[in-house]
Formats: sequence, structure tokens, C-alpha cells
Amino acid sequence: MKLFTKIFFTLLLGVSLSHAAAFSKDAKFRSTTAHITAEQPLTTGANTLVVTLKKGGKALSDVKVTLKAFMPAMPGMPAMSSKVDAKNLGNGKYQATLNLAMSGTWQLHIFITPKKGKKSRIKTTLNF
Repeated sequence: MKLFTKIFFTLLLGVSLSHAAAFSKDAKFRSTTAHITAEQPLTTGANTLVVTLKKGGKALSDVKVTLKAFMPAMPGMPAMSSKVDAKNLGNGKYQATLNLAMSGTWQLHIFITPKKGKKSRIKTTLNF
């Protein structure tokens, strides 16, 4: 019976992990939170990210969202960046495909522009 229980829970854990996002990160600025996910691990080239935005626990569903990923210049290497407007998927979810030219640490800025009010920005990093 103990062996059966161990096998059952091992399989349950495996199935749960197989359905989890390959990349997940949370970022926050004041009362605005961003949950960033990707179905595939981040790699060099095109990466599709889904950003879920909430303010005070309520979904931000009627805003313009722009993602900008950049890596500053280093000796022997120019600065690199990728900027794209995100597509509104509804219920506070936004999807964008960023092109990351090389592996390393990228700065990610999420610009949120409401129809009325002040533009805001959430800063975080992407490492791969």
C-alpha cells in the first residue's frame, strides 16, 4: 500500500509540473503587479510572453501595454533592445513576442498607459 501511494503521488507531481509554465516571474510597482509567464524556457531569438496585470487585486483590462527588453552596451558589444506593443487577451492578460539577441541578463520594462490618467512602468529582469 505504501509503494502504491508513493507511485501515485510521484505521478501526480510529474503531471502537475508538466502543465506548469516553463518561465514565470512576478514584478511589482506600488499597487500594480505583473505576473510574467512563457510556455517555453527563454532562449535567444523570439520569446512569447504573457503578462497578467492587476492593480489592487483587480485586473487591468483596458490599458495599452508595451514591453521593452534591453541590454546595455558592454566592452566590445553594442547595446541591444527589443520593444513591442502587447496584444490584449482580455481579463488583464497581454501577450507580446520579444526578440532577445543573446543570452544573459536583460532589463525588462513594462509600460502601462491607461486611457485616462498617468502612465506607469514596472521594471524587472529576464535571465537565461
